[in-house]
Amino acid sequence: MDYIVTGVEIFHKGGAVMYVLLLCSMFVVAIGIERALHFNRMDSGRDFAKTFYQQVAAGQYGEAAALLQNARGILAKIIMDAVQKENREQAAHYMELQSGIALSRMRQRLYYLSVIVTMAPLLGLLGTISGMISSFSVFNVASGQATAITGGVGEALIATAMGLCVAIAALAVHAYFSQRLENIVTDMEQCFSLVEEHLVRLHEGAEHAAAGQLVMEGGTL
Repeated sequence: MDYIVTGVEIFHKGGAVMYVLLLCSMFVVAIGIERALHFNRMDSGRDFAKTFYQQVAAGQYGEAAALLQNARGILAKIIMDAVQKENREQAAHYMELQSGIALSRMRQRLYYLSVIVTMAPLLGLLGTISGMISSFSVFNVASGQATAITGGVGEALIATAMGLCVAIAALAVHAYFSQRLENIVTDMEQCFSLVEEHLVRLHEGAEHAAAGQLVMEGGTL
């Protein structure tokens, strides 16, 4: 209980800007939880992308199809829908469009974190400057005033410390989801390029089969 009371006292000594910084910290936590839940729903996982790539590259199409049906996330869903298109052009257009929409949704609210990274230290600095102004405004050459001034400056620095803590937390959350988003983009590019290459081979194989059928029919006439 003593630690809680001390923490509350220190918080109040930081000034009015501490309440703004507290709201920013709560906003960072809320965004982190919301984005974590969203990414868990949308991300198919690096293991899925690696396994799917290896199976398709090895020609294990049955295993790859079973993996798609049992996988979760947006990458598996896009590929499953794309391979059902009539030709390569439609599949490529579909994968490009749907991946763009999915990535845009994943980037939502991450911009707010970058804003807080910049804004929180500035708010802390503002609180410190206002606190120092208040401290030096009582400056008089009298006994005991020096102690009051140094104590006021120390209390004013609390806002800067709080602002830096909020900024560091926001930066860590933003960096985590940015890196995770980059991994998803890499997995999409690798899997989509492999699917397009596979569809091209299937299309060429169908054309060769049709040409061979025509030759056989022409020879029997």
